[in-house]
Formats: sequence, structure tokens, C-alpha cells
Amino acid sequence: MDNNEFRKRGTEMVEYICQYLETLNDRRVTPSVEPGYLRHLLPAEAPHEPEDWDKIMNDVEEKIMPGVTHWQHPRFHAYFPAGNSFPSILGDMLGDGIGCIGFSWAASPACTELETIVLDWLGKAIGLPDHFLALKEGSTGGGVIQTSASECILVSLLAARAQAIKRLKSQHPFVEECLLLSKLMAYCSKEAHSCVEKAAMISFVKLRILEPDENASLRGATLRQAMEEDELQGFVPFFVSTTLGTTGSCAFDNLYEIGKELKHFPGVWLHVDAAYAGNSFICPELKPLLKGIEYADSFNTNPNKWLLTNFDCSTLWVRDRIRLTSALVVDPLYLKHGYSDAAIDYRHWGVPLSRRFRSLKLWFVLRSYGISGLQKYIRHHIDLAKRFEQHVLKDKRFEVCNQVKLGLVCFRLLGSDKLNEKLLSAINESGKLHMVPACVNEKYIIRFCAVAQNATNEDIDYAWETIVDFANEILEKEQHDELTEIINQKKTHTLEKKRSFFVRMVSDPKIYNPAINKAGTPKVSLDMASPIAQKGTNPVIRTQSSIDHNSWISWPLAFLFNSNDDNGQKSNVSLRFRHLDTNVRPTSSSRRNSGAGSSPSPDSDFGVVNVLKSPKKSPNPIRKGLSTSNNSNNHK
Repeated sequence: MDNNEFRKRGTEMVEYICQYLETLNDRRVTPSVEPGYLRHLLPAEAPHEPEDWDKIMNDVEEKIMPGVTHWQHPRFHAYFPAGNSFPSILGDMLGDGIGCIGFSWAASPACTELETIVLDWLGKAIGLPDHFLALKEGSTGGGVIQTSASECILVSLLAARAQAIKRLKSQHPFVEECLLLSKLMAYCSKEAHSCVEKAAMISFVKLRILEPDENASLRGATLRQAMEEDELQGFVPFFVSTTLGTTGSCAFDNLYEIGKELKHFPGVWLHVDAAYAGNSFICPELKPLLKGIEYADSFNTNPNKWLLTNFDCSTLWVRDRIRLTSALVVDPLYLKHGYSDAAIDYRHWGVPLSRRFRSLKLWFVLRSYGISGLQKYIRHHIDLAKRFEQHVLKDKRFEVCNQVKLGLVCFRLLGSDKLNEKLLSAINESGKLHMVPACVNEKYIIRFCAVAQNATNEDIDYAWETIVDFANEILEKEQHDELTEIINQKKTHTLEKKRSFFVRMVSDPKIYNPAINKAGTPKVSLDMASPIAQKGTNPVIRTQSSIDHNSWISWPLAFLFNSNDDNGQKSNVSLRFRHLDTNVRPTSSSRRNSGAGSSPSPDSDFGVVNVLKSPKKSPNPIRKGLSTSNNSNNHK
């Protein structure tokens, strides 16, 4: 690609970017692809021959864009803003076009000096003390651009570690450094970013994570108590990382309290991580949130979050640049130059040696918008967040879970964590909105952040309407599931009650059935000489038992034998017990036929039954006695 081709394709690329940003509303916020989708769309090896540019751009739209999460989308409300603006893009283009590697002043003087100047500009706008400014007379501090806040914290911790080891080595010159290193203890809040823990892991130091208060703020008394306990255990506190604007809920550690407490622990490095919120301090009304910054040894914020600057651009300021660079200086001969003593070499200020010309894009943004334009942009986002907060507060089914000071609102449905997980999952799967969760005060919450550069009130209203629609659906389903569960429980309870009723009825049905009480309880005789008595021509087996010694099966049989038919006549139905191979029926009684009283007696039909052998085992005379009964239709 030569200059002419680049002009043509560059113009086309600018047009493509503009069209992309203008038509974001037509795209899903998040892609509907699964891991590995792109591997099946691209060849396994790079092309051996050059390919046509139009074909490449066609693949961008057909294969790359379907897998992109659109951070600049007006419906994207996850994480924090991803800074973006045309001046920043053009600044990056110019920096990439120049293509210098600014590891030292001599490698590219403008790259180094512009970074120093721009960091002083931004530091003054934020309201940092003079000792953080490189060009302030008498200052030993200064600022530097790093790739991310994670690197800012790591670099600060490494500087604090080097300072602590040096101090301990002077006190204990014969102790190995590895043993001194094992005694170092760093501190942060549970709400601090995970990069603090990663920095401690990389640096091989211990980290104690402290509990914040009910507002997710780390307090001075909590820190002091922990440090005193650790000193009694033989540990050496050396580094404290505080947060202004936590990732989870945009909470603020009490920097003023912490700074005052650290006066009792000289030599402890105090770092302030304000990756998101630090940008807002350019607004005069928000500067009180910076209270206590005078106690800090280092401070970082990310213009690539909330100052319309593209990633990567994280700014770090230190009180004493010598304490920082002494931990990271490596000075081989091939990197030395004649102005090493008079100029800043930023290769000593961070982990990488190579550095891009990142100050250009920040310079373009600061000049294009001015401080007033950036203030207006930040205030607009805060107003959008306040608007969303009001929507939440008006719906009694929801609650706001943080103090909304900037552009982040944390909210949740009143109910279980599982309910809120279902809500967020359903919203994100729809592709209409994108939000992420957090855990604050042991509760699952949903984060809503105003992030799009040109977001409007209509975007906020649309987001809330979408959330409410999904909430209605989730709650309706939950109510239906709850009602179904209640019905199932009731069915189960009813079935258990029926089973219990049956068992009790079999044991003593007269308690439940008035007909049994009306029929009377059969009286039985225990003084029979023989269970067999002759009555008529058929043998009769007397099987009565005492009323106080009835078996579980005696009552239903007695009820059945004493029941009347529709004409008031006693049933003469024969029964067959298959497991006994026996037929049973009530005997005839002259007293019953003569209309005698129905009081049961040992000889009455209420207490005496005929037990007849089945045809398989009974002699013919007995079968004749049953010849009028239809056994096949009356088996039980």
C-alpha cells in the first residue's frame, strides 16, 4: 500500500468508522456467538499471497463485527465508560503514524516533554497538590502515562517495597532480603480492585484485605487496628492502597481518616486509586471527594474511562519520583545519553521499556474540548445517572444499593439474589441492554452506568422500560411458580390426610362414619367351648373377638355385614377372600326374621358369620348351600 492507496483507504476507513458509530443503534449490544466461533470462519494459516483490501474489509463486517461487544453503544451500561472521541482517534492515528518509541528523552524529546506538560495540565485541573507536578518549582514529583490502573498500582507497590527493604536493611544489615521481604504487609479494602491482589502476588508480599463500613468505605480506625495487630505479630506494614470510586459501587474510602492514621506509621506508602472517579475532580463541585489527597504518595486516574480518550491512557502521579525510579532503574550503556542528568527518562517510571506517543491523544482531547467541555460531559453523565436513580426509587419493587455521587447506579429487585441473577441474565441474553453484576455488602446487585458519549434521556428511559418489562416477566413467573408450589404442597398434604384418614378409618371407622354408629357395634363372646357350632345343616365358624380386642380388619367386616340395602334388608352377599380361598356370608337368624330386637348377642346375626370352604376344597353339600350365590360377581 503506497501513499495514494493509503489516502484512498484511509478516507474509506474514516467513513466506515463514522458509519459504525452512527448506526450502532441497529446492532445488538452484545454478540450472540459462542467461544470458538471465529476459528471456524477463518483459515488455519495466514495467506501466502496478498489479498485484496476490499475482501479484507468485507470480512471485517461479516466475520469480526458479529463477535464484537459494542462498548460505545447507547444501550451499553456495563463496567465504566470506554473513552472515545474523534480528537483522540486522530491523536492515536498521528502517534501511530510517527511511530516513535519514547523510552528516553533522547529517543524522542517531544514524546517525553509533551507527556510531562500534559500530565501537569491534568494534575492541576484535578486539583492535585503541587508536589505531584513535575514543573512546579521545588517539586520532586511528576506524572507519567501507564497502560492501565493495574500497572499504576503495581509500580507504586514495587516502589514502596524497595523503600521498605532499604529501610529494614539499614536496621538489620545481616538479615537476608528474602527474610525481610517475608515480613512486609500491604493493605486494601475488600472493595478495592482485584489488581491490588495481583500486584501483591507479583511482588511476593503479603496483603491483608480489610472490611469496609456499611457504605463500602474503608475507615481509618479499621486500618490502624489491623496494622497494630500485624506489628505485634512481627510484620512490617509498608503499603496501603485506597480507592476513590470503587469498581463495585463507586464508593469512596475515607482518605482523610486514613492519611491521619498513617502519621503513626512513618514510611508506609499511601496510594490512591481513582481510575474512574478521579476524572470527575476537574469539576469544582466534586473536588471535596478528593479530601485527604495531601497525605498520598501516589495517585492514578484513567482518562481512557471518563475523559473521552481512547485506551490505553492511565495517568500516575508520585510525590517523589526518585523513590519511584530507584525501584525500577536499569541503566545499560546502550540506553545512556548526554542529557540523562537533566531530562526525564520514562523508561525508569514503569515496567516496559518501549512506550508509545500516548500524550498526543490526551493533548488533542484537552485542547479540543477544553476543561469546560469535559466538565459539561461529566456533569451530563451524572445527570443521566440521577435520572435513572429516580426511576428506580419510584418503583417500590426495586431498591438503590449505593450512594449515587457520579455516573453509577447500583440497584436490585427486592428479593433473593437468585431472582436478580435471573433478571440480569434475561436482560443480557436479549441483547437489548448490557449490564454487569457486583457483590456489595454480601448482596448481589446490578450495576447501571452511563457510558455512551452522546447518551440521552431517551436512552435512560428506554433502559428503564426494558428493565421493568423483564422484571414484570420474571416476577410473574416467580409468582406462578410459587402458586404452583403451594398447590402441589396442598395436594401432597391432602393426599397425606386422605391416607391418614383411611388408616384411622380402618382402625376405628365409627369415629368417622355415622352409619357404623347407627348400625351398632357387634358384641362378641369369648366363652365359646369350640369355635365350631352346629346351626342348621351348615358348620358355622365363630370368629368374634372382644370389643376391646378387635383386629384392624374386624370393624370394616362388621360394618359390611350389618349394612342395609336400599330396602332396609340385611345384605346376604357372600364374600370371597382370595388369599384365604374362603367364602363368607352372614347367617340367617330367626330373631331377625321374627322382628326381634336388634341388640346383638353371641347368637345374633351381627356377631356370627358362616365361613364356607371354597368350591375347590368344600364337599358338594356345602356348595349346594351356596348355589344361589353368584360367586364370580361378588368376589372382593
